[in-house]
Amino acid sequence: MPRPLDIACLQTRPMPDFESALDEAMPLAEAAVKAGADILFLPEYCGGLKTQGAAVTPPSAMEAEHPFLAEMQRFARAARVWINLGSIAVDGPDGRIINRGIMLDDTGQIRGRYDKINMFDIQLSETEVYRESAHVEAGCEAVIHDTPFARIGHTICYDLRFPDLWRSLAQAGAEILICPAAFTKKTGEAHWHVLNRARAIENTRFVISPCAIGPVPGGGESYGHSLVINPWGEVIADGGTIPGVVQAQIDLDQVAETEARIPSLANEQEFTLVSVDAKRSVA
Repeated sequence: MPRPLDIACLQTRPMPDFESALDEAMPLAEAAVKAGADILFLPEYCGGLKTQGAAVTPPSAMEAEHPFLAEMQRFARAARVWINLGSIAVDGPDGRIINRGIMLDDTGQIRGRYDKINMFDIQLSETEVYRESAHVEAGCEAVIHDTPFARIGHTICYDLRFPDLWRSLAQAGAEILICPAAFTKKTGEAHWHVLNRARAIENTRFVISPCAIGPVPGGGESYGHSLVINPWGEVIADGGTIPGVVQAQIDLDQVAETEARIPSLANEQEFTLVSVDAKRSVA
């Protein structure tokens, strides 16, 4: 018996403040619901994103007072739709912010939170440097959201490069793995598609990765190409390079079917790593 699920990624542009971020996201959310989506997925820092030099400095607020979150809760309740806020910037206790993903149910209640674990601290060139940890406090807990549709493992952007996190989520029962992102254009062109497909293939899970598109206020550019990938590693939807709704219907039965064909999660064996001195090993 097929288990169909109609999902929609909202491929939004990075916006410098809460108001413009809401103006960007709301028309897409309305269009997705009108088209029949059961659950909406938004990108990383969907509540606003900007940079200052090497630092990522999105607009932030306390979770209980966050205007983007509050409006999305109102919309979820009115539209009777589940919404995954890929991440928003939430004020932390030590003066830094938290890059927090939030799952909303169809009454607007928060049903789960994930604080991004792996910080985007990289140097692509002499002029293109990012230091997310300068202003963002890292999380330390992997999270699976239990929904009426499926168990959904939550990662964020740079987490895509840490396969052990994804493996742990899949082995713990997640049927869908998500990676909301504001992936840079430079790294996206080189790695976005292959990494997302690899995470789907090696874990035999659906991968849903909404990614922001376009210039980031203050510097940088997000890659777009929001993806929906099936457990066999096939791209079934790609958002390309313009803002919009990336909608697809998936059949969750494909998870069990694919895992039965290639049971790599169950076949994994424990091992011991041994370093052999080549000079000493020669008789």
